[in-house]
Amino acid sequence: MTVAIAILNWNGKKWLEKFLPSVILHSTEAELYVIDNDSTDDSVQFLKSNFPSVKIIQNNSNSGFAKGYNDGLKSIKADIFCLLNSDVEVTENWISPITKLFSEDPNIAAIQPKILDYNQKNKFEFAGAGGGLIDNLGYPYCRGRIFDDIEFDNGQYDDETEIFWASGCSLFIRSEDFWKMNGFDERFFAHQEEIDLCWRLKNAGRKIYYTGKSKVYHVGGGTLKKENPQKTYLNFRNNLSMMLKNLPASKAFFILFFRLHLDGYAAFYLAYKNGWRFLWAVLKAHVYFYIQLPKSIQLRQKQQIDPYYQTKWLMFKHFLGSKKV
Repeated sequence: MTVAIAILNWNGKKWLEKFLPSVILHSTEAELYVIDNDSTDDSVQFLKSNFPSVKIIQNNSNSGFAKGYNDGLKSIKADIFCLLNSDVEVTENWISPITKLFSEDPNIAAIQPKILDYNQKNKFEFAGAGGGLIDNLGYPYCRGRIFDDIEFDNGQYDDETEIFWASGCSLFIRSEDFWKMNGFDERFFAHQEEIDLCWRLKNAGRKIYYTGKSKVYHVGGGTLKKENPQKTYLNFRNNLSMMLKNLPASKAFFILFFRLHLDGYAAFYLAYKNGWRFLWAVLKAHVYFYIQLPKSIQLRQKQQIDPYYQTKWLMFKHFLGSKKV
C-alpha cells in the first residue's frame, strides 16, 4: 500500500521551515509532495535549496484548498493520499495505524488521526479533534470540540471508531475513492469541503474512520485566522450548499428552512461579538448560496442517506442548556 503525503502551500515558507522536518523524519514509508498554489514568497526556491527530497508540484494560480488539491493530486500516483496542512507537526509512528486500518477493512475510504493543539499539547485542536460528527441541523462538531468549547485530552478518544467526517487538516483517503467522488467541490474554495466529500462517500456506502493510535499537533489558522469574516462567509455558504447536495430530498428543504432562520440570529450575534463585517459575511453567504442553488441541485447524487445523528439540536442543547451533549 503506497502512501503519498501532499502538503498544500501558499506563501507558507515559515510553516514549511518549522514543520517539514518532522514530516520527513517520521514519514519514511511515504512519498512527500508539496503542492504550491502559486506562492509569491520564496517557498518554492526554499524547498529546492533545503529539502531536495521533497517533490514539488506547482499550480498556476491560488485556487484555494479544494481546487488546489484537485489539480495537484492529478500528478501523484499512490494508493493512499494524505492531505496534510503545512502547520502540522507529526509524531513517530503516525502512519502505520492508519495503513493498518485501511488494510483490515476495504470499506474504509478515509481516516483521520487524533488532532491536538500544537500550542497546548494536552488539549484537542478545533479542526478535527477526536473525529468529526454532524447534528440534525447540519452543524458540524467533533468529539472533543463543540463550537468553541474544546476538551483536554485525557485519553477519552484513544479509540478507533467510525465517524461522520475526517478533517482536511490531516486526511488520509484512498485515491480511488477520492477520484470516484470527483475530488473536492471546487466551488467551496476552502472550509467544509472535506465534510462534503466525506458525506458524499457516506452516501456511496463508504466508511469514514478515526484512530486515536495516531496523533498530530496542529497550529490552526495558519492561512486564514478564525476571526476573519471571510472564514465566516465561507463556512456559512458552504454549509448550506453541502446540506442541499447531500440530504435526502424529504429533509433538505425542511432543515434548510430552519437553518436560514437560525443563521439570521447567528449573524446578529456575530455582529455584536465581532463587528458588523460578520453580519455582512453571513448575508453574503446566503446570497451566494442562492446563486449556486441550481448547480448544488445538479450535483446531488442518485442516493442520499439520512445520517446517524449522535446529537440532535446541538445549538439549542449547547447554548441554552448544558455545554456537554
